[in-house]
Amino acid sequence: MASPAPTIRLRLTATYGIVFLITGAVLLTIGYALVRHNVSSPGRFRAELRRLGLAPPSGAPFFGRTLGFTPGAPETSVAEAVRAQLLSDALHRLVVEYLFALGVMTMISVGAGWLLAGRALRPLRDITATARRVSGQNLGERIALTGPADELKELADTFDGMLGRLDSAFASQRHFVANASHELRTPLAIMRTEVDVALADPGASTDDLRAMGGAVRETVDRCERLIESLLTLARSEGAVGRGERVDLSVLAGDCVTDMRARAQAAEVDLRADLAPAPTIGDERLFERLIANLLDNGIRYNERHGFLVIHTRAERGRVRLTVANGGPPIDPDEAVKLLEPFRRLDRSVGGFGLGLSIVRSVAEASGGHAEIKARRAGGLEVVVDLPAAVLSSREAGRAAAALTKS
Repeated sequence: MASPAPTIRLRLTATYGIVFLITGAVLLTIGYALVRHNVSSPGRFRAELRRLGLAPPSGAPFFGRTLGFTPGAPETSVAEAVRAQLLSDALHRLVVEYLFALGVMTMISVGAGWLLAGRALRPLRDITATARRVSGQNLGERIALTGPADELKELADTFDGMLGRLDSAFASQRHFVANASHELRTPLAIMRTEVDVALADPGASTDDLRAMGGAVRETVDRCERLIESLLTLARSEGAVGRGERVDLSVLAGDCVTDMRARAQAAEVDLRADLAPAPTIGDERLFERLIANLLDNGIRYNERHGFLVIHTRAERGRVRLTVANGGPPIDPDEAVKLLEPFRRLDRSVGGFGLGLSIVRSVAEASGGHAEIKARRAGGLEVVVDLPAAVLSSREAGRAAAALTKS
């Protein structure tokens, strides 16, 4: 049976004890050497006797005169032997006391190391406990570690950030599944009905079957567009923290070029006033955001109406504004258009996901989207985003554009 692996707390405690034992032994060895040198030096011993008034006359033998013995007497050798024995006994006691003190202090340091290691590793236990509790149903739980901004606090904050991203991804997935299952019921029911009617008629002609096939094909195309829109919405909701430097004015110019023929066909006057507006985000999602705004402005406009798009950068923010003409809209109803599957006129077509995608992309990129009804009719949508750092060339273009405006 394999023995359990030592915990990091035990390893840290052992490390503390070994380090203290080694450093204590070195310190006591140095102390012992200094003491032995001081007490063994005759010069230092004679100086101490002089301080006490017991020093022999100058030039007299050291131990004979100090202890009252005559030079060369046997008692002098005895005194030397007594002194050496006393010194040896004192140093021996010093070694024993040092070793005893070192052992006691090592045990105390091991106990203190155990307590300190447990206290230092307590945040790790909190992180481990939270990781064990977290599942797909409670991703909203957080460690929320308090204390100094050290490595453990950084680890806990990183773990909380990861849980936030997972929570957003799971919520986006659930939202996508719920929306798809709800919106696909109608087209699937239409296809089932068309097929059932064709199969129930034994005398169905080729034209009848072609009509059924055309209806099914049209419904399939609608399902494909719906799924694409739902996937875009889900991808935008899960795009937090990702992106690159993007200039909204460039993307807006490309979208205006692509949409101009459609606007002319709908008799809508499409105008653009574009100044550099660099930000950070997913370029494809920003393209979809602008395209959705222009598509919405053309789709729900009126004949001989207008559609204007502006981009600006100022005070560390960039702003994209799209305004279009159209019939008057209730302000309360206009605000609700940012929610999924909200449409003012169901006869126009679409799924009601365009503006909800706009809001989702803006929020995933660190900004927000606002919509309001214009008094003269139509809508105005403002997307506010954090700005990226302007290059000197872009700053000059922005200043020139603002001067002209």
